[in-house]
Order: sequence, then C-alpha cells, then structure tokens
Amino acid sequence: MKGVLLVALLCALSVVHTKKTVVCFYGSWAAHRTGQGRFTVNNLDPHLCTHLVYAFSGINAQGMVVSIDPKLDLAEDNGADNYRQFNELKKKNTELKTLLAVGGFNEGSAKFSRMAASPALRKNFIESAIVTINKHGFNGLDVSWLYPNQRDSPNHQADVDNFSALLKEMRVYFDQRGLLLTIAVSAAPKVATKSYNVAALAQYVHLVNLMAHDLHGPWDPFTNHNAALHKGEGEQNVAKEDLLTDEAAVEYWLSKGCPPEKLVLGLPFFGHTYKLRYARINGVNAPATGPGIMGLHTQIPGAIAYFELCNLIGTENWLIKRDELAGVPYATKGENWMSYDDYQSIKAKVAFANKHNLAGVMAWSVEYDDFNNVCGGGKFTLLNAIHQVINEESIINNNNGTKAVL
Repeated sequence: MKGVLLVALLCALSVVHTKKTVVCFYGSWAAHRTGQGRFTVNNLDPHLCTHLVYAFSGINAQGMVVSIDPKLDLAEDNGADNYRQFNELKKKNTELKTLLAVGGFNEGSAKFSRMAASPALRKNFIESAIVTINKHGFNGLDVSWLYPNQRDSPNHQADVDNFSALLKEMRVYFDQRGLLLTIAVSAAPKVATKSYNVAALAQYVHLVNLMAHDLHGPWDPFTNHNAALHKGEGEQNVAKEDLLTDEAAVEYWLSKGCPPEKLVLGLPFFGHTYKLRYARINGVNAPATGPGIMGLHTQIPGAIAYFELCNLIGTENWLIKRDELAGVPYATKGENWMSYDDYQSIKAKVAFANKHNLAGVMAWSVEYDDFNNVCGGGKFTLLNAIHQVINEESIINNNNGTKAVL
C-alpha cells in the first residue's frame, strides 16, 4: 500500500499545469465595415484570449506613437473611444492582458528605421508609448516593424542592431512600470535572416509573435498554401533553406536562439485566393495568373476571411481537398483556387505548438473568424478550435525515464 501511495505521490509531483498563451490580434478597421462583416470591440469575447492586441497605431515624424484612426480610437471630437472600450473588456475577464500594436504593413519600415537610428527619437518613441499605454489602460505594446532592413528602410543593415538597441532600452522602462513588451516578426527564414538578430531580440521581449501566414499567396506564379504546417505536395523538391512552412519557421527561430517559452505560433484566420491559368489543372503548384475572388465584406484582392470563405464553400459548388502532407485544406471551383485553414488544421497547428513547448499561439485576426456562426460551426469557430487543444494534457518523458502529464 505504501508503495502504491509513493508512486501516486511521485506522479502527482510530476504533473505540471501551465496555462498556454492565446494572443488575439484585433484589426480595428473592421468596425468600418458594414453588414455581416462589421466587427466592433463589442463583438470581442474576452474569455477566448489571454492577450488581446489592438491593431494598429502608428509613428509620426518625431518618432512618437500616435493613433492612425483617432475618430475610431479616441474620445476627442465625438470619437468612438475604442481604446477605452477595448480595455474595459478586462472588467469581464480580470486575467486578460491588453496590448496596443504599433506598425503593421501599411505603416512601412522607413518611420521605424529613422526612429530606431536616433537616440532622441527612440526616447520620444518609448516615452510616448508609455504615456499612451497608461492613459488608455493597456498592459503593454506590441512592436510590429515590417520589416527592418527591408522595403522602404533608409538605414538598411543598420536596422538590425538598431532594433535590438531599441528593444533593450524599452525593456528597462517597461519593467520599471510593469508593462509587457512583445514583437511581431516574419516567419519566412530568409526574411528573418535579413531583418533580425534573433537571440538579441528574444532576450528583451516577453513574447515573440511569429506571423506564420502569407507564406505563399497570389503574388506567386503557382498555387501554394498560405500557411502549411509541414512540407506539402508542392514543396517536396524544395531545399530546406527555402521551405515556407510553420515547421520550418519554428525550427529557424528556435535554432537562432529564441526560447520556446517566448515563441508564439501565428494562425491565419483568413485564406488566399488565386486565379488559375487552366481550370483543369487545379492542385497544389498549379499555374496561376494572380488574385482570385475576394471576400464580399473584407474586399482585399486575393484574400478572404474565414467567415466569408466557409459560407462560400458551404453554399456553392466548391471542391474541397486536403493536402495531407502539409496538414491544411484547399478548395477549387472553376478557375478559382483557395488556400485556407479550418477547424481541423487549426487544432493540428496548436498541437504542434504544444509538442514543441511553445508559449502558445496567436490569431491573425479575430474579426476574420466566424464570429456570428454564419457557417454553423459555432460562434468563433477557429478560436474555439484552439481551446480544444491549447491546454490539453500531453505525455512527455522526464529525465529519469518516467512519463509525466503536462
């Protein structure tokens, strides 16, 4: 009996329960849409995310963090006061953390490059960020510089070290005030190699949000997956260093010195569409001529939100296929080809993140989910898929060879 109790006690001591991170980016511009596509702060469910990130704020010529859409973000001049409403979600979930994202693709690289190169502008950036965060009730800042040493950057290679220097300075100020500091980074290894000193960045931030989407899209001459989990049908002959998959991205960031407990795997809640060159050649790696159909509400050429695509597939005669090697689906109809994630692939990606002991996963972005249950899979279908797996118990080996439940 004593032996049984001892074994039970040792097993109990080996059980470690950790709450995984679910970062949810919210594209605030969705509030400007109409009809079923309109998504406001009131549509957010504060219980489905551990961290909610408001996208985006910008930078002015003085390096200061500013609202891009003051009529939406702020209360002044009869504005919608979204910042306040967003942060009041913490009253419904006291464990929720909120962050303000600065940057994004449309904000470019040049403003960040000039700011990071100047000690005076870095000071302006940090001080204005802290003022904005504290004034509106955020818990921290996500820096979404897309991308250092690329696009319209005037300082090129110097951006890499300047970005690290900026984050180092920020972390000191943020720690003094108990604020969170995160970054959003490219998942493409060749982009990341040009833009980041991974080990340096990782030591200064709380979380690294890996943007594992847009790995392929209608800018490519052949169809391929927006975000394959593994090497798929179209990439069997691609060299390892050229692979664009979640697996390759995670392996790269970990190998370059990002601790797994800081790395957050991004999950796309949208798909990419292509126009096929020949309707009869419609598999992965099929010739394409550009963007296919766009979402009725989102109106982005070559892209479509999950709530739009699931309705389209469910009501029209689309042929759904699954690339079993890549772990993701795609769909075709005539000359249209669509890559996307669904309930099954999202769960598989979360399981992959758990297997590699990552901090958790990140949704880009929540307003693309089926938030009104249009398709019958349940409200916030993909977010709920995450929660089916994210804190599941899994078995791992202890150092002594026994197995523990996590």
